[in-house]
Amino acid sequence: MKLTQEQIDELIHEGRRIMHPDDTEYEGYQTDQELKRPQPPLVKEPMRETSIPLPLDFKDLDIDNDFLHVINSRQSHRVYTQEKMTLLELSYLLWCSQGVKEIRGKSYATLRTVPGGGARHPFEVYMAIQNVEGLDDGFYHYLPMKHHIEFLKEKEDLRAFISDSLEGQLWAAKANVVFYYSYVCRRAEWRYGIYAHRMNMADAGHVTENVYLACTSIGLGGCAVGAVNGPLCDRELGLDGEEEFIFYAMPVGTVSVQDKDKEKDFYRFVEEEGL
Repeated sequence: MKLTQEQIDELIHEGRRIMHPDDTEYEGYQTDQELKRPQPPLVKEPMRETSIPLPLDFKDLDIDNDFLHVINSRQSHRVYTQEKMTLLELSYLLWCSQGVKEIRGKSYATLRTVPGGGARHPFEVYMAIQNVEGLDDGFYHYLPMKHHIEFLKEKEDLRAFISDSLEGQLWAAKANVVFYYSYVCRRAEWRYGIYAHRMNMADAGHVTENVYLACTSIGLGGCAVGAVNGPLCDRELGLDGEEEFIFYAMPVGTVSVQDKDKEKDFYRFVEEEGL
């Protein structure tokens, strides 16, 4: 589909409208929460009958506890050594970015390791995993209430899927794990209705920044990616694409300081084009 400049301008302004706080008063409008309609579940039900418990002995990790050093060292990594990642490292990343610390009320909200508007936490975490100790390569789903993961299925040529799912970004295929984040629409819309969606974009940033910082603190690296082929991911993971859909991803892998120059190659065009 070839866009006219008028259509391009309209799409840009449509995106701006989603981002812009709306002070319009809609007479009589009430959210589902205000209308006392049933609350959606806090998390998705398990997709399989069995799951794998994740270790929580994080004291066994070599964690950089110098917070300012972690902040100053954080960067995007797109070069991975393809060494094996430990199950404890994977557990740590999941806990730091989506772990449930407490349940508010009987089942009103989850208090997690990341902030979320109204404590709705409308995201589910799926993973394409390869080269993680003790795990078969394939697709997984995180169960935050139990801090377990469940194995969904194997995938022939997982690397090709990863590249295709991230719009041809070949570097991502060498990651040990790619976190795919889905939006479960009703979880946030129940409380915020027509106002839900702007805050959800901010919440996605909360999640991936915690992944960045957790990676940095234990010597791993990652890079959040917005260029995601959502329909492809939805089909592969069995999501309906309407009430739940993949919209964001973050490859993470083992890294080495010796690859610093290779990382710079991703920005070689800046020097070549004199930008």
